[in-house]
Amino acid sequence: MDRNIENRLVALESRLAHHEKMADELSDVLASQQQTIDLLTSQVRQLRSRVRELETGYERSPQDDRPPPHY
Repeated sequence: MDRNIENRLVALESRLAHHEKMADELSDVLASQQQTIDLLTSQVRQLRSRVRELETGYERSPQDDRPPPHY
């Protein structure tokens, strides 16, 4: 095989190995981010549920609408 072609082939194989490693690393980062998103989504749902529970359990009284005494 021609030396020039062999050098080009080695360079291409090196680039391919680099790109495969980079794709694997990006995949790992993406999986980690998805886990974080799933966790945060679950926490937001729980917080919404607690806020709804607190809102339904809280009854407003006419005193709540009056301004404070210093006005």
